[in-house]
Amino acid sequence: MILIDRTILPQLIKSLVPNKVVVLVGPRRVGKTVLINQVIKELTDSYLLLSGEDFEVLSLLENRSIQNYKNILGDIKLLVIDEAQKIPDIGNKLKLMVDHIEGLKILITGSSAFDIDNYTGEPLTGRKTTYHLFALSEEELNQVENIIEKRANLKNRLIYGNYPELIQKRSNNEKAEYVREIINSYLLKDILAFENIRNSDKIISLLRLIAFQIGGEVSVQELGNQLSMSKNTVEKYLDLLSKVFIIHKLGGFSRNLRKEVTKNSKWYFYDNGIRNLLIANMNPLELRNDVGMLWENYIISERLKFQSYNKMVVNNYFWRTYDQQEIDWVEERGGKLYGYEFKWNSKKKVKIPGAWKKEYSNAEFNVVNSDNYLDWIMQK
Repeated sequence: MILIDRTILPQLIKSLVPNKVVVLVGPRRVGKTVLINQVIKELTDSYLLLSGEDFEVLSLLENRSIQNYKNILGDIKLLVIDEAQKIPDIGNKLKLMVDHIEGLKILITGSSAFDIDNYTGEPLTGRKTTYHLFALSEEELNQVENIIEKRANLKNRLIYGNYPELIQKRSNNEKAEYVREIINSYLLKDILAFENIRNSDKIISLLRLIAFQIGGEVSVQELGNQLSMSKNTVEKYLDLLSKVFIIHKLGGFSRNLRKEVTKNSKWYFYDNGIRNLLIANMNPLELRNDVGMLWENYIISERLKFQSYNKMVVNNYFWRTYDQQEIDWVEERGGKLYGYEFKWNSKKKVKIPGAWKKEYSNAEFNVVNSDNYLDWIMQK
């Protein structure tokens, strides 16, 4: 088995201090359980590992009293709870532990931002640090591939994505079947657990519509018309899909230039493999007409990993005017603007949009292509 050290491992260990809670969130199958086992091994503290999906654990923690938790933990110095969002009222239970059991460190994981925030948000205010774990990053994959292999593997990842277990799969058929299993057994399971949603057909149809609009502005009203759903229902589903880490939203940038477009948003998938399987297209790049979409979706997901793991303070946007001048990605950080255009073909020439150059003369502008992308998503 190939084991890759995750970028945030040192940060997790450093944040695990007595009487604080470290929260690790991310979609299923990105390696949260493997990572917490690495943390346990590194710390060498006496520990108790529980699973929120175990009914015995639910019963064990049900009595919310200081003495009950002291009896359970004894001399334990590290409490680890996997899939903690499954435990009712977990936030108040953890608050009781960290406030009254001296020297206890707590690490919990969750596959849903919604449940974790709901259950831990207010009770653990000032008591927690949250980390987001993604599928493998290009930087993490340096451990198992050299620069020559990376170029060849990049084309493959644009199709199948970056879920950790894919590096164990030998054939493309095995990879496609694995991604299918993630969608059917994990992602849909999480979605249907919310608010008694019983039918996944509309959810899948919504995701497919978004999959065909990567890089384009998405009208919620138009999606509703196509799916025979109300605008409010579409917005509810989009929010839900964000909270289970399938898609994420990008808003439009404006500083009140009258012709800048900000009404609609763009939507991207956290993982290319999920997007491609939803539209039943796992063809290689050479046989596709959506390479630009694949590249834009992929490089944005890699940049989000880079920003998160390096704790960047940044706002992300796209930029477009009503006369169709546009920039794929805008970052607002350190009091400055940075514009980026994404092109798979490194030979394609790109000009700075005139309106952008005029209105934001102090902003930087760069093109991210298949030759220089590593400079944008890795520590130099």
